[in-house]
Amino acid sequence: MYAIVDIAGKQFKVEKDKFVYAPLLDAKEGSAVDFDQVLLIDNDGKVKVGAPTVKGAKVSGKVLEHVQGDKVIVFKKKRRKGYRVKNGHRQQFSKVLIEDIK
Repeated sequence: MYAIVDIAGKQFKVEKDKFVYAPLLDAKEGSAVDFDQVLLIDNDGKVKVGAPTVKGAKVSGKVLEHVQGDKVIVFKKKRRKGYRVKNGHRQQFSKVLIEDIK
């Protein structure tokens, strides 16, 4: 059984007892979260597709920790001008354990 869920504007395929690295959520570590925007549910070949969401469907999970992704290097250069700028950043994510799909 799996579901396609919209979390913070991004779509994720989630399964029970699996982890998802979602964009940073406004929830404390260890707290429960519910996702109401379920776009699709597959229950052993029986597919329910929402228009745009499945009515009455909900995915519940638990925020395990807040982590940072790998560093992304942003390098800008203009040739023959002596212009070089190097920046970088690390994206923040929430590690969410999917506990139940209803």
